[in-house]
Amino acid sequence: MYDVYFWTTPNGYKILLFAEEAGLDYTIKPVNIGKGDQHRPDYLKISPNGRMPAIVDHKPAAGKGPISVFESGAILLYLAEKHGRFIPTDLAGRVETLQWLMWQMGGLGPMAGQAGHFRNFAPEKVPYGIERYTKEVTRLYGVMNTRLADRAFIAGPDYTIADMASFPWVNPGAHGQTIDDFPHLKRWCLAIWDRALTRRAYQKGRAINPNAPKPPFEAA
Repeated sequence: MYDVYFWTTPNGYKILLFAEEAGLDYTIKPVNIGKGDQHRPDYLKISPNGRMPAIVDHKPAAGKGPISVFESGAILLYLAEKHGRFIPTDLAGRVETLQWLMWQMGGLGPMAGQAGHFRNFAPEKVPYGIERYTKEVTRLYGVMNTRLADRAFIAGPDYTIADMASFPWVNPGAHGQTIDDFPHLKRWCLAIWDRALTRRAYQKGRAINPNAPKPPFEAA
């Protein structure tokens, strides 16, 4: 049994994608970041950085618990290794998956987050910030597009935690791109959205926060 501390952000959805695909027994614990729930003392005991998501595993493999995990990439890796799902067992495949997971954590996520902030949420328009981060996300979309030109998924032929990490962060409408400029990336996005368990994860998220924006590929 897992407690999943969640809100309707790209990082939050990463964990729901894994949980649904792996058929985990989990309970969503809403963390309304708009109301500052991430700064509650009880939550900081689980996620010391005051960010979301986090999980608590009440039945860890070692039999001693519970164990809490924060940082979305660390959570995906923890779950993949515990359940033996969505991460290759061979060395080369594991390296491919981990390097693209870290690519998302260190590149796509932070840059897309900044692009979204400066384009949509900053209290005043800052042209330098908009231009800088929009261009960087465009570059990163291009990296993904090239990577996906000759493979079904980011790390190879199989769906992995690298895909789960990156998919929620591809939101061209929010980041200033046109998805048709990246045909391989578009194909990948639509293939992931076509997975019934992807749609279920987003449905569960919006049940927690009905005011969340619609997923960018919902009507595609």
